[in-house]
Amino acid sequence: MENEQILLQFDEIERKVETLIAAKNAIEAANTELRNENQRLSEELRGKIEAEKSYQEERDLIRSKIDNLLVRLEEMAENP
Repeated sequence: MENEQILLQFDEIERKVETLIAAKNAIEAANTELRNENQRLSEELRGKIEAEKSYQEERDLIRSKIDNLLVRLEEMAENP
């Protein structure tokens, strides 16, 4: 009877270990998925930052050209 009890305890320990291994594998899979998502979002953010920088540079260039045109118009108005 004592051996039977010991075998039952080993079976229970084995089931718990299998449950822990399954949980560990699920956590590792989720962690890998989250890392991949994080990398994708980081790349997307870098792209958006670059697009924003490009937009800002283009806007600054347009503003500079408009300012130059306004100065030329003012000069023409002052010296007809």
